[in-house]
Amino acid sequence: MTDVTSSKSTRRPHHWRHDLIELAALFTAVVVADTIAKTIAKGPDGRYLLVFSAIALVATAAFHTWWARRHGHPSHAPPAGHPGGHSATGPSSDPADGSAEAPDATAGSGESAGTVLWRMRTTVADTPGSLAALCTALAGLRVDILTLQTHPLADGTVDEFLLRGPAGLSARTLARETAAAGGRDTWTERADAHDLVDTPTRVLELATRTALDAAELPLALRRLLGRCTLHSVPAVSLTGRSTGEPVPVEGVLEETVMRLRDPHGGTLVVERPYLPFTPTEFARARALVELDARLGPRVPHGRDVLTLPEGNEITVRRADRRDLPAARAMHDRCSPGTLDRRYHGPVGDADRYLDHLLSPRFGRTLAAQTASGRLVALGHLLWDGDETEVALLVEDDWQRRGVGAELLGRLVAMAEEAGCASVYAVTRASNTGMVAAMRALGLPLDYQIEEGTLVITARLAPKPSARPKREQRPEGARRAER
Repeated sequence: MTDVTSSKSTRRPHHWRHDLIELAALFTAVVVADTIAKTIAKGPDGRYLLVFSAIALVATAAFHTWWARRHGHPSHAPPAGHPGGHSATGPSSDPADGSAEAPDATAGSGESAGTVLWRMRTTVADTPGSLAALCTALAGLRVDILTLQTHPLADGTVDEFLLRGPAGLSARTLARETAAAGGRDTWTERADAHDLVDTPTRVLELATRTALDAAELPLALRRLLGRCTLHSVPAVSLTGRSTGEPVPVEGVLEETVMRLRDPHGGTLVVERPYLPFTPTEFARARALVELDARLGPRVPHGRDVLTLPEGNEITVRRADRRDLPAARAMHDRCSPGTLDRRYHGPVGDADRYLDHLLSPRFGRTLAAQTASGRLVALGHLLWDGDETEVALLVEDDWQRRGVGAELLGRLVAMAEEAGCASVYAVTRASNTGMVAAMRALGLPLDYQIEEGTLVITARLAPKPSARPKREQRPEGARRAER
């Protein structure tokens, strides 16, 4: 039920008798006025009397208007709570701070075209009424609280809001009114529709993705903690040296940095310089890492069988450290030139890189194998801090047959699904095959050349739902010619 009554239901019935009475009264008034005018005009002072009568009429009308305003007739404007009205306690309309409220373009329509979403985090005193004062201040700005999370601290509580406010509301106005209501260390940023998912649902979704694929843990931590940088530091470097003291099992939290023990060895370092982590966020991140440790090594079992132009079939699937023996055997079949174009270093060290490349902690790996099960190509999507690298290695006998292009297309699709803004490939300037494969993606490319090393960066348009997860389809579900 709504409190707004339709104008049709409140209109009084209009009878024809009322119209007839008003018309008769009008004619009577005209006749009386004409008679008085003729009587006054024929008198000796008729003109003066007529002027004085007009002045008296105007004075009476002015006095009536003043009296009506003084004693307040009922207003015909909609009340503040009416969909067509505006709150009298709204924000300042000073144009200098951009906080002037725009008219509500969606009044009565239920749409949100005239509003924007904000994420806000502020610290308030852990006393009764502190949250109520903050909510009152937000209501004064005509801001709707969609979700609220509380993060208890030793000296207060961090309140994290998802807000919907007027389109004309600025971040400075929001922070100023929050500070006036008792908030401190306030942080705000614009949100989007993806933030409308409530926290328990988002955490369960991230836990499910992590349970299905060990390579999802770094992505799940990023999505859980917002814009942050994650580094996976191995316990031992490629040269066999220790990379530092191991992290305690319970992990370490240092304001804007958290360190977690990697179940696969080493340390997961998460950094967020612009916003300190809370103990609640640290506990959530540690729970995800513990889940990954309990489940052990795992990759999706989906695979695609492709038919090459000459009629041979290859199978594309996910790979991990369990494929180390097959990957080393492929290295033995590759020429020194192929290994040099891939690893840009001594060919004898190529096998040492595989343990790192096949680890799901550093990214995802796709393998192409023949019908007999022999590995002939590897494609890597590597998480490099805030950036993402793609790399390919195709056995000599299988080059120039479309295998590398197929793997590269799938790796880029994974990067788009993960929300990456770009991917880059590092290769030799003479590696025409890799350059051609990057160009075949049809994406905007940037080139950087330094001392014979070519870095090609492809800019992506992340669309999580635009492409299916090709690596998870059942075997035989897709056959394509390359």
